[in-house]
Amino acid sequence: MEDWVRSLFGLAGGLALFLYGMTTMSRALRQAAGERLRGFLSRVTRTPLTGALAGLAVTSILQSSSATTVMVIGFVSAGLMGLPQAVAVVFGANVGTTMTAQLVAFRLEDWVFPLLFIGVLVWSLARREPTRQLGLAVFGFGLLFDGIEVMSGAMAPLAVSPVFLRWMAEVRRAPLLGLALGTGMTLVVQSSSATIAVLQRAAQQAGPDGIHSVLGLAGALPILLGDNIGTTITAILAALGQPQDAKRTAAAHCCFNLSGSVVCLLALPWMTKLVEAVSPKGPELEIIARQIANAHTLFNGACTLVWLPLTPVMVKLVCKLVPEQERSGGER
Repeated sequence: MEDWVRSLFGLAGGLALFLYGMTTMSRALRQAAGERLRGFLSRVTRTPLTGALAGLAVTSILQSSSATTVMVIGFVSAGLMGLPQAVAVVFGANVGTTMTAQLVAFRLEDWVFPLLFIGVLVWSLARREPTRQLGLAVFGFGLLFDGIEVMSGAMAPLAVSPVFLRWMAEVRRAPLLGLALGTGMTLVVQSSSATIAVLQRAAQQAGPDGIHSVLGLAGALPILLGDNIGTTITAILAALGQPQDAKRTAAAHCCFNLSGSVVCLLALPWMTKLVEAVSPKGPELEIIARQIANAHTLFNGACTLVWLPLTPVMVKLVCKLVPEQERSGGER
């Protein structure tokens, strides 16, 4: 029991470092280029395609789809962006957020401390505020990977626990359980990037044979889909008390992730084969983190390709889901 407690505290501490690093990096980048990013978004969202590309670009920079979505909801609330443009930006933001999982799949253990040192050095010595914020962003990036390493170390003892192995076996056998697990984790943590990073590290733990993953790609994918569902809660919370179009933007985010997750869960064997086909070959424990990252990118990329031409359909759908409020006297 003592080992379990130590491992769980290590996992929680590593997750806290990851979240703090992610938040620090995103906040610093917003402060370094926030107004320019806002101006960029408002200028280039005239068509669904440019809106999606803008959402992808901004989220790739901020490393947070939640930050982009909340920004867009603020624009819609202020009347600076129409609903069709906002929906397209949200589609692109879902693709942009996959960059975090791709970065996590790289093995950057040797760069953690240099990144932390360089970040603090730039932040301390730079005179211009944007440069100082960039230094803080580098520090947050290093802290993010430090958290990943802490989580990896904490999970190693868990991987040989009979209780953990039985739990992972249940998840592998029951995709709906994995979907619920991923959704619940992201609802609690409020960051799909963090829960996907945890998933990547958990999947890298060896099973009883010491060769294959304790979870496997087929077991990891439902959890990944659940992570994508859970991340919609941030947009929902941001839209509370906002005008109807802001709520509709949040609803579009939910419809995007829910529809894609349901389809992918129903096509789980084919999705697993597709991810294996486009991912590097090699021992499972060495490539599964990249497979999960590629699955995340494929999921959001495919959903965007499907929904982007159907942006008017999505707009009509969310307008029905979130109708206009009746005014006094029964008028609309």
